[in-house]
Amino acid sequence: MSDFVLEAELREETGRGAARRLRRAGKTPAVIYGAGKPELAITLDTLSISKLLNTETFHTSMIDIEVKGARGTNTGLVKEIQWHPVHDQAIHIDFHRVSSSDIVNIEVPVNAINHEKCPGMVQGGLLEVIRHTLEVACRADSIPDGIDVDCAELNIGDSVHVEDLPLPDGVEILHDVNFTVLALAAPRVEEEPAETEEVESGETTAEGSTEAPAGGESEPEAS
Repeated sequence: MSDFVLEAELREETGRGAARRLRRAGKTPAVIYGAGKPELAITLDTLSISKLLNTETFHTSMIDIEVKGARGTNTGLVKEIQWHPVHDQAIHIDFHRVSSSDIVNIEVPVNAINHEKCPGMVQGGLLEVIRHTLEVACRADSIPDGIDVDCAELNIGDSVHVEDLPLPDGVEILHDVNFTVLALAAPRVEEEPAETEEVESGETTAEGSTEAPAGGESEPEAS
């Protein structure tokens, strides 16, 4: 069973001009493909899909897409989102069809937990999250909402690597090297600016020339 249900309509026109007209009418163009079935060009209600896109679990959940005028329900995952370059609004969405038993590769967020009171933070350390997402392989119906990283025992200088992470059954993190996921760094110490050395001015004038000896005239040159 899917966690989300979308209502969509078939899209007869394609191309940039048609897409702009749809967006002005409060519709978001999208496409459903995969599983050896024909590609479906669809439209979604912009207000409804915008709310769902702000829900983190929507991006890692199976979605039932009920398309008016098409037979059956298409179940899929969000594959790609194109965003407006200025406004925080999706302008096109790709959905990939999946079934519950399909093994999928998908990015899930990293969640640092219990870090507020860990020894390193109490001493003023800084939590540095190096990998904000991790690519996992798992069944489509068992995608984790995120990967939790327990920081409760971290001290300054400690780090957590990908192979240190406990994972749910059936979930594998795709990686070639044992990279760092997060670290607890020492607090940054701002260096005080060096004091400017005072320049003694008794030997030279403002122009940098040598001052004449006291008494007025300089000594005559030897003939």
